Amino acid sequence: MDIDTFWNVIEVAQAGAAETGEPFDEVLVEQLADRPRQEILEYAERFDELHDALYRWDVWAAAYLIGGGCSDDSFMDFRAGVIASGCQWYQRVATDPDSLATHPGVVQAANVRDRSEVLFYEDVNYAAGGAFERITGDADAFYEAWHSFRGAEAESGNTVDMGEDFDFDDEKEMSRRLPRLAALFLGP
Repeated sequence: MDIDTFWNVIEVAQAGAAETGEPFDEVLVEQLADRPRQEILEYAERFDELHDALYRWDVWAAAYLIGGGCSDDSFMDFRAGVIASGCQWYQRVATDPDSLATHPGVVQAANVRDRSEVLFYEDVNYAAGGAFERITGDADAFYEAWHSFRGAEAESGNTVDMGEDFDFDDEKEMSRRLPRLAALFLGP
């Protein structure tokens, strides 16, 4: 699955969720379950590539501000939520995490001081597995297929350059690195 097809899957699921009122992740699972198993695995491969590309300190700092803190598990969910927001938002965040200060959900969360859910979308991480389970009735079928699809590469644990680490609890540093998000969540 090429990157354009991947983003089309996301956009079609967004439209389906908006039309039906069903949660995005459920529409995404339904959509993936209608595809051949090979395409589901290819979707998962693209998802992992995009997800891993956001594994950076500056993106984590944005998640920390938006979420009022952010554990490693929550950061996985945040990156999934950025992907679920679509290609344009993904590209903005990948280029400049501080651009999230203009994301409608983030602005709303800052205004009502309810930061618990915005962009943290755990279930999106497991859409490919959910689609496999729907097709096969077996919760482990995806992981068996994934291991065959990726082989030893799936467990290689490549080292990622996350950029420069910094203290997320240092308000001056956060304001310097993410000025628009800091203004929303830390105040003047």
